[in-house]
Amino acid sequence: MIAFVDGQVAALAPDAAVLVVGGVGLSLQCTPGTLARLRVGERVQLSTCLVVREDSLTLYGFVDEDERTTFELLQTASGVGPRLAQAMLAVHSPDDIRRAVANEDITALMLVPGIGRKGAQRIALDLKDRLGAVLGGGSPRATARQPGGWREQVHAALIGLGYAARDADDAVARVADEPAAGQEPPDVGALLRTALRGLARS
Repeated sequence: MIAFVDGQVAALAPDAAVLVVGGVGLSLQCTPGTLARLRVGERVQLSTCLVVREDSLTLYGFVDEDERTTFELLQTASGVGPRLAQAMLAVHSPDDIRRAVANEDITALMLVPGIGRKGAQRIALDLKDRLGAVLGGGSPRATARQPGGWREQVHAALIGLGYAARDADDAVARVADEPAAGQEPPDVGALLRTALRGLARS
């Protein structure tokens, strides 16, 4: 088990980061919230989870231990694999997920692309009493490092979650006037959740 990696950020992509660790470039699949807090050239430490399949080894990176633990627990629910668990953490903080499961908030769970009503009900049932108590604050959510950067981050996150480029463009345009966009720095996590709610209604 690789518990964490510590190294310099060499590159960032819409759904991954490359960290140089001991002279080796490791590619880590990351949520938009984690990616928004990374900058090329900076040294960071990310909690990790290695997912082993017959034809692949995929390393997932997280901004903190709470996200990693939640990622692993989500996969104990029937029908939830690593990609869907990552999508859930792209839309909700760990505390938001705990709250949604505890309150059986099916609507909140259905904001995640790929989760329908039956899937949300099954997840809420399977994860009941597994995720622990709501901590109160949850993990720090994504914030943009550069003015205007939230547009690219939200757009890339929507594409990574399976939305068409045109739908992502429209969703980004709709949230441009949200209070979270005017913050300094902008709250990318809140903007992404608002964009997803708009896409779910359309």
